[in-house]
Amino acid sequence: MAIVKPFRALRPQPEQVSAVASVPYDVVNTSEARALAGENPLSFLRVSRPELEMPDEIDHYSDEVYQRAASNFQRLIDSAPLVTENQPSLYLYRLRMGEHEQTGLVGCCSVDEYDRDIIRKHERTRRDKEDDRTRHITTLRAQTGPVFLTYRASLVIDELTRAVTGFSPLFDFVAPDGIAHTIWRIPVNLNEAFEEAFDQVSLLYIADGHHRAKSASRTCETLRAANPGHDGNEEYNFFQAVIFPHNQLRILPYHRVVKDLAGLDQLEFINRIREHFDIEKGSTPSPSGRGRFSMYFEGSWYGLEPHQAINNRPRVIDRLDVSLLQDLLLAPILGIEDPRTDKRIDFVGGIRGTRELERLVDNGSAAVAFSLYPVTLDELMEISDANEIMPPKSTWFEPKLRDGILSHLI
Repeated sequence: MAIVKPFRALRPQPEQVSAVASVPYDVVNTSEARALAGENPLSFLRVSRPELEMPDEIDHYSDEVYQRAASNFQRLIDSAPLVTENQPSLYLYRLRMGEHEQTGLVGCCSVDEYDRDIIRKHERTRRDKEDDRTRHITTLRAQTGPVFLTYRASLVIDELTRAVTGFSPLFDFVAPDGIAHTIWRIPVNLNEAFEEAFDQVSLLYIADGHHRAKSASRTCETLRAANPGHDGNEEYNFFQAVIFPHNQLRILPYHRVVKDLAGLDQLEFINRIREHFDIEKGSTPSPSGRGRFSMYFEGSWYGLEPHQAINNRPRVIDRLDVSLLQDLLLAPILGIEDPRTDKRIDFVGGIRGTRELERLVDNGSAAVAFSLYPVTLDELMEISDANEIMPPKSTWFEPKLRDGILSHLI
């Protein structure tokens, strides 16, 4: 069963929501956050990335940064203003990007179910990033951005969702990037129906937001230890999430760029690739299917198809294209043994497209780029069910949720 409970959201007024809502804190660096916030005093980036208001040399993990986050949060509550709902509610959140549309339930999920792996993971978290968001949550006493979850689609939940989306929304706006965000507050008399429907969902899966979820767990552990009257019903025992059916989600590929050829000249590099791949010059920038790759090198696209049959690999994680590329090319030819830590490799999310790969190689920032075919939701779920960890930067979900629309006070 999956526990999903209503919560008293802290939220903007409808007329201010587009000014407050911001991209997730972890998809932009400081300079990008500064540019997006611009002169907008209500941008939630001033809470999620408060260093944008501070000198470049500031330590992003210093006391001053978290204090600025707290003061900006309070200023936003007072000036926007942000309001707290009178009663706990569930919500629906629809994202529309071009022809693509997905609608998920917004509610609070159980930290205990996360810890017991009823909410399944596919990514290893980094301690420094956990520390940052844990401190952010405990300083604000709020979770200001949701974890992005998925589940195997349910006809019952689909029918409940269709009923609610026939009502007038609470929020409906188009962000500067062209993505439409629509949120409905579910009528109180339907909360129980949604809760009972999710009680029949056996497992939830983290699609995006592993660090947010882990930080919620660490925050709960800290606050539980400090509360002698802990009874398990406190808000810190839950974290905010948006839960989408798996058949509505779209995963984009995560491409790779490498800064140098590890001492090989151009001919040596191509010849080494031929040891493991059929290679064809003049290919398309995006591979045609699983087990194929497109490589941008010296101003041309090449198609690569490994000699090794994918199905000869018994584990699904070893059959992922990111694993094939790592095992057959990046490690043995370019010397990238650990893509998590090697500074010679970088990753380009699929939304930036293959033109970004061409730009990085053409301007000399990288020597070679690889365009990959995306991972599927079935592969993600199978890996999560096997308690396996995906290689770094395997999935890019688009469109992205926005921070600051609904916050969970703990």
